[in-house]
Amino acid sequence: MLTRLSRLGPALPRLLCKAPARFVSQSKSSGAGGASAVTQVHKGLDPHGHGEVSQYVKNPEYHGFSSDPVVDEWNMRLGFFFGISVALVIGGTFIYYLPDHKMKKWAKREAERVIVQRERDGLPLIDENYYDPGTIILPSAQEE
Repeated sequence: MLTRLSRLGPALPRLLCKAPARFVSQSKSSGAGGASAVTQVHKGLDPHGHGEVSQYVKNPEYHGFSSDPVVDEWNMRLGFFFGISVALVIGGTFIYYLPDHKMKKWAKREAERVIVQRERDGLPLIDENYYDPGTIILPSAQEE
């Protein structure tokens, strides 16, 4: 589809600004939907009159920011500079320097510190009892 449009080349703006034709039915309504016939074709506005002219005809390098070509180009440059350059650079820097998510890095450093301390003290890396069994108060057999 786009290759067909690109073949039109410079004729495309002239085709886009042509005033559309207006079809008006002159037959009486029969009550049935879609039963009316088109009998005459009325031309739209005169293309050389006060009709609306496409921005692409006035300025072939129209970017959609302003009708003035100079302001349009500056707004486009500023928009892309702030939208792409600043947003990506500052946004990437912000994300990179965010605090440690779920404290994964801290947990790894703490585990390495505990391992070094336990090796230095001659203790096993993992104790078979997570809590000291002497501090746990168990219910008596009669209370169960």
